[in-house]
Amino acid sequence: MTQAAQNPLPARTVLVVDDDRELREQVVDYLREHGYSVHPAADGAEMERVLSTAAIDLVILDVMMPGENGLSICQRLSTAGGPAIIMVSAMGDEVDRVLGLELGADDYLAKPCSPRELLARVRAVFRRLEEVRGGAPPRGRTYQFAGFVVDTLRRQLRAPNGATILLTSGEYSLLNAFLEHPQRILSRDQLLEIARGAQVDVFDRAVDVQISRLRRKLNSCSEVEIIKTVRGMGYLFDTKVVRP
Repeated sequence: MTQAAQNPLPARTVLVVDDDRELREQVVDYLREHGYSVHPAADGAEMERVLSTAAIDLVILDVMMPGENGLSICQRLSTAGGPAIIMVSAMGDEVDRVLGLELGADDYLAKPCSPRELLARVRAVFRRLEEVRGGAPPRGRTYQFAGFVVDTLRRQLRAPNGATILLTSGEYSLLNAFLEHPQRILSRDQLLEIARGAQVDVFDRAVDVQISRLRRKLNSCSEVEIIKTVRGMGYLFDTKVVRP
C-alpha cells in the first residue's frame, strides 16, 4: 500500500511559498508523495498568481523572503479570510512564533523542521478543517449565543448586527470547543485536545494567542465579555449556548 493510500484525509491542495528552491522542492515532493495536490511559489508575487488560478486549502509560508515578507502576507491572507496558514521560519523564538499566530497563522514551525513533522502539522490543520475530530459540532448545525450565530455548514460566525466575522481555522476550532462545553472551565490541555486533536504537538502559548484573537473579535461586537480567563485554571465560555 502506498503512503498516499494510507493517508486518511481527502485530497487537499497546498501552496508552498519559499524562496529556497531546494527546500521548496523537497517539501513539494514529500507532500505529493503523501497524497496532496501541491503548488510551488518562490515569493508573494508567484503566490498571488497561483491563488488566482487554483483553489488553495493551505499555504505553507516562509517568513524571510525577497519582496513582501511572510508576516505581511500572513496578515493579508488571514484578514481576507483566505486559506489556512502554516508559517515556517529560521526565527524560532517564542516571540516570533507568537507574532506569527497573532497575525493569523494556524501553526508555526521553526526551521529546520523535518518533513515528517511538517506533514503532521498539515494533517492536523486539515483535521480541524474537516470538523470531524475533537467534539466539533456536526455539519449543518446552528448555534446561538449572546446574539451571535454560528453556522457550522458554512463555517460562519455572524455578529448580533448580522455582519460576518472572519475566523482562522484555529480560532474556529477553539470556538467550536467552547460551544460544545459552555459555562465550563477548560484548561489549555483540554482545549488542545478538543480543538486540535490529542496527537498534535502544539505549544501551550498557541492557545493563549488564538483565544486572545477570538476574544477580541467577539468583544468588538458585544458589550459582554464572553470568554473569561480563570487564573491558574484555564478559560470559561461564560454565556448560554442555544442549539436549535
